[in-house]
Amino acid sequence: MKSKHRNKTSLAFLLALSAFSGIHAQDRVSLSLQQCRDLALSNSEELQQSDLKLQQSRLDRQIARTAYFPKLEASATGAYVFPDMDIMGMDLRMRGMYMAGFTLTQPLYAGGQIMAGKHLSDIGGAVAQEQHRMTRMDVLAEAEKSYWTLLAVQSKVLMLEGYREQMDSLYSQIAVMVQNGLATDDALLQIEAERSNVSYQLKKVQNGADLCRLSLCRVTGLSYDTSFLLADTAIHVAEPVLSSAGVEARPELRLLEHQVDAAREQVKLTRAGMLPTVGLMAGYTYYGNIKLNSMVDAGNGVLMPYEQEFKDGLGAVMLSVKVPLFQWGANLKKVRKNKLDVRNAELDLQKNKRFLELDLQRAAHQVQDGYQLILAAESSLQHASEHLRVVRNRYQSSMALLSDLLDARAKLLQAKSNLIEAKTQYKIAELEYLRASGRLDS
Repeated sequence: MKSKHRNKTSLAFLLALSAFSGIHAQDRVSLSLQQCRDLALSNSEELQQSDLKLQQSRLDRQIARTAYFPKLEASATGAYVFPDMDIMGMDLRMRGMYMAGFTLTQPLYAGGQIMAGKHLSDIGGAVAQEQHRMTRMDVLAEAEKSYWTLLAVQSKVLMLEGYREQMDSLYSQIAVMVQNGLATDDALLQIEAERSNVSYQLKKVQNGADLCRLSLCRVTGLSYDTSFLLADTAIHVAEPVLSSAGVEARPELRLLEHQVDAAREQVKLTRAGMLPTVGLMAGYTYYGNIKLNSMVDAGNGVLMPYEQEFKDGLGAVMLSVKVPLFQWGANLKKVRKNKLDVRNAELDLQKNKRFLELDLQRAAHQVQDGYQLILAAESSLQHASEHLRVVRNRYQSSMALLSDLLDARAKLLQAKSNLIEAKTQYKIAELEYLRASGRLDS
């Protein structure tokens, strides 16, 4: 019976919303829930920034891997040295000397610094990935909440407009009866008061609907003069079957785990500063325009000027070993400090994991409570509909007052409103449960 009633309610929503006329109808867009999600993802600046950070993390990992490979550097130097230097009666002239060459450096052992740096870059990539997932879930949650909230408010607008039409029709009927002496002016005053109340409530809901429309425009990236014809108006509700999944898939938990891993790698990186480093370097340098001027004996005591230019290349291969010997215990203290950072990260993980588990339990309870509220709202709607039917028959038989009829209609209106709210809150509770279990990004 309840299932039939739910189907009727969903069909009523679909038929009603298909006739909905928005405030800004010049730019009307038919929007399904999936389209809303896709637009939100494609137009989210936060998600685009997260994409950029993800690309940066990939570049960081590529940069870290280059530390394994040899580095090739080229250099060129020109100099004008004056005055000339006197070397055993000869002038060494370096006016316009030049040197050019290259150096190839290959790290052989760095105490684990290169490996620790690579691991840190890998952790940074994993952190960027989890942050991207978290941002994606936030965007999807906001989009779906905006969609369901607008659907609920639009449904209330349609319901109040229908109720206002009923009051207008009843007012016309009573006005005819007053003219014919079959009713008093007091009846008209009662209906007029109810009409004023409905108009007030309708205006409030219309204003709320416009604010919700603007919120959905912002989420989807559409212009603010866009009005929406929501396509997914049937809110399907079934008894929730909650999975036994924990919080292991939550990006927040994984970020905390990566924080612990990064702190441990930082210990290794600091400890590596206490170990020797070994590097191999090979190079070749070409030099020229270095001249040696002197006077030489050409025979018979005749001195003649002599000039010799030095222009050649020089190659070298070197092995470098660097061993830190004494630094007043600075590195040891840094290692102990980093180990304390590891412990802090572990405690932070332990504390926040309990909060995440509590958040999951609360979200599960909200889903279950939301379903029970829907059942209660459906039962209330059935009783209100039956009550209105009985009071209407009694009123037509002059066995009930007009105030009783108006009160019964108001209760039916409230019951319909409660059902709309209950179904909408249930969909939002489902969203929060999926996010709390880390499964909303699908």
